[in-house]
Amino acid sequence: MRSFCAVAILVAGSIGAQEPAAKPPEIDPPIQDNSFLIEEAYNQPAGVVQHINTFTLGRKTDSWAYTFTQEWPLFNQRHQVSYTIPLSRTDRRVTMGLGDLGLNYRYQVPTGRHADLAVAPRLSFLLPTGAVSKGRGTGAIGLQANLPVSYALTTSLVTHSNAGITYTPSAENAFANKATTTGFNVGQSLIWLFRPTLNFMLELAWESSEEVLVNGQRARSEGLLLAPGIRGALNLSSGLQVVPGIAVPIGIGPSNGERSVFFYLSLEHPFGGKALEEGK
Repeated sequence: MRSFCAVAILVAGSIGAQEPAAKPPEIDPPIQDNSFLIEEAYNQPAGVVQHINTFTLGRKTDSWAYTFTQEWPLFNQRHQVSYTIPLSRTDRRVTMGLGDLGLNYRYQVPTGRHADLAVAPRLSFLLPTGAVSKGRGTGAIGLQANLPVSYALTTSLVTHSNAGITYTPSAENAFANKATTTGFNVGQSLIWLFRPTLNFMLELAWESSEEVLVNGQRARSEGLLLAPGIRGALNLSSGLQVVPGIAVPIGIGPSNGERSVFFYLSLEHPFGGKALEEGK
C-alpha cells in the first residue's frame, strides 16, 4: 500500500510583494505497495482500500495461479484486515478451481522517530475451501504467521524482509490420510526507486512445506525463487492509484529449472469520507 503523507510547503514572500509566490508542482509520492513475492510492512491508511490481483503463469507445465486480495484499514492505519481468494490450475488435465481462502489481520508496530522503519506482523486463518483431491487445499483449517520488516536504506533504496510459519493440524491428502504439517518461509527484496512512480525490484523467496503421504507420514520439500521485476504507478486526480507490474521468477537450488511469469495489478482508492474529500 502506498503512504499518503501530507507535504508541508513553506512559502516566504518578500514584504510588499504584489504577486503571490507560485505554487511548486506536486510531487508524486513513492510507491509503497506490496512486493510480488515478498510482503511489505505498510498498512493501509485510514479511508483507503486496496485491491490486489496477481497472476502466475508456468512456462512448461501449463499451470497458472491467480489471487485476489482486498486490504482494509480497521479504524486507523494501526490495524488492517484483508482476505485472499486463490484460483489455480495445476496442469491441463485439471480444471480451474478455488484454493484455501485466507482471512488476515495485520498490526502496524509503532516505530517512534524511526520513519525509515516499518514492522507489521500478520496472522492469518486459512480456510479449507480448496479441493484436496485436485491439489488445491489442505482439508483443514490452518494458521499462518508472517513478520514483514521494511527499511529505507537511502531515499532511493528500500529493503523488505520476511519470516513466517504455517501450521496445519489434521491436514489431509487425496486418500483421506491425515497428519499435522508445518511450513516455513523466508524472503528478502531490494527495491530501487528509479523514479517515485517507477521501481526496479529484485526478490529472493525460500519456502519449505510438508505434504501428507499415503501412510500418514509427511514428506518435506523446498523451493527457492529469484525474481527480477518492475512496477510503475499512475496517480489519478480522483485519488485512484493504479500499479501494474511484472516479474520473472527463476528457480534456483532446489527449484532449479523452474520458470514462470508473474503479473501484478493493484488498484487503491479512498472510500467514505476520505473519498468525498478527494473529490472536492
